[in-house]
Amino acid sequence: MRAISKEFPGVRALSDVDLRVRRGEVRALVGENGAGKSTLMKVLSGVHPHGDYTGEILVDGDVRAFSGIRDSERAGIVIIHQELALVGNLSIAENIFLGNERVRWAGRVDWGRTVSDARELLRRVGLDKDPTLPVSTLGVGEQQLVEIAKALSKRVRLLILDEPTSALNEAESDNLLRLLVELKAQGITSILISHKLDEVARVADTITVLRDGRTVETMALAEGVADEDRIISAMVGRDLQHRFPERTPHIGEVRFEVRDWSVDHPTQLGRRVVDGATLTVRRGEIVGLAGLMGAGRTEFAMSVFGHSYGRYVSGTVHKDGARIRTGSVAEAVANGIAYVPEDRKELGLVMDDDIRHNLTLPGLRRISRRAVIDPAEESVAAERLRGQLQVKSRDIYQAAGNLSGGNQQKVVLGKWMFTEPELLILDEPTRGIDVGAKYEIYLIIHRLVEQGASVLMISSELPELLGMCDRVYAMREGRITGDVARSEADQESLMRLMTTTGP
Repeated sequence: MRAISKEFPGVRALSDVDLRVRRGEVRALVGENGAGKSTLMKVLSGVHPHGDYTGEILVDGDVRAFSGIRDSERAGIVIIHQELALVGNLSIAENIFLGNERVRWAGRVDWGRTVSDARELLRRVGLDKDPTLPVSTLGVGEQQLVEIAKALSKRVRLLILDEPTSALNEAESDNLLRLLVELKAQGITSILISHKLDEVARVADTITVLRDGRTVETMALAEGVADEDRIISAMVGRDLQHRFPERTPHIGEVRFEVRDWSVDHPTQLGRRVVDGATLTVRRGEIVGLAGLMGAGRTEFAMSVFGHSYGRYVSGTVHKDGARIRTGSVAEAVANGIAYVPEDRKELGLVMDDDIRHNLTLPGLRRISRRAVIDPAEESVAAERLRGQLQVKSRDIYQAAGNLSGGNQQKVVLGKWMFTEPELLILDEPTRGIDVGAKYEIYLIIHRLVEQGASVLMISSELPELLGMCDRVYAMREGRITGDVARSEADQESLMRLMTTTGP
């Protein structure tokens, strides 16, 4: 790719970007959210067709002008987006060959060949499943493998993966990374967009860093070792001496307490997902909640926040020693509780609405007079929050769906800051965002607790919990298995609590 430039209304996304990738290479593409990584790959894969950008794309030395995805696929270039493009009620085999059907005479689908070819492709990607099963019966990691099988069916020569492990657990991620190495041995080139530098180091031959739509640096990896400080510095344009900002805690009395909290699965009667959980959060304190997938952390948080998940069984919530009602979201918000969900796109934002409406939505009474919204007050409030959070956008009227992941997360935080919460529950607050945006999110959290708020923080990254929290609870199979002070906690002690039954 030579001198690629791409503009959107009011935004220059790419400026004279160069990228050269060799046959059989695994190239990692890293950078902050909004750096232009996905846009560059959409240019390469024909999502942004020739004419929508300036510059040249060359494949095997020949200039190519892709008018769409089919053109790039004919050249052997296939992109797998972060949001998987599978049809849940179709079979695995049908999904693999969708748009690329195995046909015989008169254009009829050859179902025997479809299933047998799909079975062979599944074998190549290491997925032992019946090709006739509906895709909806598969987990996210298995669906990712179906996407790769689909790419292989198109005789892929260059495979582009956009954040392929963002929704996978550790075992699924390991499996996917091993597959990339196997594809490399078969001569398939890969470009991997990822924020997970440890994973990048395991499979990539070289790393290209983008910042503000420009190529900053391309560096080779030696024996799977990445200089993370150098990469991070290139990504954010400054040195991060500490991954987590320093803070002197000023912790007060117990603000919130949840006692003996139990919740059943919403559809499977009798299946206990939260079992007698008890925890406390003090004024000005950041409390972490650690656990492996399926431990019940999100289920606990959502059920406390207005019984938003499952079937309530038992338990009470107390604020400043007095019992409060949290049986609905409105009651939880009225009692000073806010919840930033794990899935910001589905549960945190109205993606096709603007920043202004998203920021003020939970607190409409604050900008209304006699039940009528005051547009002027709404705009002032939204502009103030946008400035405080340093949301990078054209203005407050830009759609939330057009923001980078880090800026979307700031808007989700901002909308709950607008309600001035006393307890802010953060569920994976930095998932899928880059190190620079993470640091800014951490600063926002610190600012809230310095103002006297309490924070309950759920994270799958133990270093994040250890770097941010004053205390950390561990959960396993719906039960609290321990409570460790920051001064006594380390990854080993937390992992032990997360994998044992405890009290």
